[in-house]
Amino acid sequence: MSDRPDDRSANAWSRFASFVRSPQTRRAGLGAALCAIAAPFLPRNEARAAGTPGEAWRFAFETVDGAPMPLTQWRGKVLLVVNTASHCGFTYQYKGLQAVYDRFKGRGLVVVGVPSNDFGGQEPGSNEEIKGFCGGTYGVTFPLAAKSVVRGPEAHPFYRWAAETLGPDRVPRWNFHKYLVGRDGRLRGGYGGLVEPENPTLIAAIEAALAERAQS
Repeated sequence: MSDRPDDRSANAWSRFASFVRSPQTRRAGLGAALCAIAAPFLPRNEARAAGTPGEAWRFAFETVDGAPMPLTQWRGKVLLVVNTASHCGFTYQYKGLQAVYDRFKGRGLVVVGVPSNDFGGQEPGSNEEIKGFCGGTYGVTFPLAAKSVVRGPEAHPFYRWAAETLGPDRVPRWNFHKYLVGRDGRLRGGYGGLVEPENPTLIAAIEAALAERAQS
């Protein structure tokens, strides 16, 4: 039997994700519990190969401290770019992201957190407050960008490029969406917030990207 879900199962997962993200579910505090129950049954083809050319190295963010953050400084490494939020049912994923960073940074992985207030107003604080929360609560040491827009026409250029490259079904639809960028600067896939940092499918994709040679 194939692991690839048919259209009906894909629609079912879409409806489930919408329910998890609903205001009623968030107010009841059920989002994280439901995701934990559903995690073993998530579709295994969440990632999709890049469909159009282009490299991530031409983009730059600003750090949470206000300094330039050009992605080209990590040319030849593998990036996991994650839009984050401090008041979300998925905020606990900071712990997993830090664990993945600690596990693979010696092999060339860089996790980049991109705080965003786009979904549910769940990142209302200042950059200084975000930095203090991430470091104090989760011991985050991976790079953090300044708060950014990650969807729609006003999105950061990296996110507009990613949407054009992978298509509209791989744009962030909630917090903790993850884009994996290979050593060549090309997107390897997009993973929704339901896919946790230490999910075996994501870990396998990271390891495959790390195993590739960087372009000279």
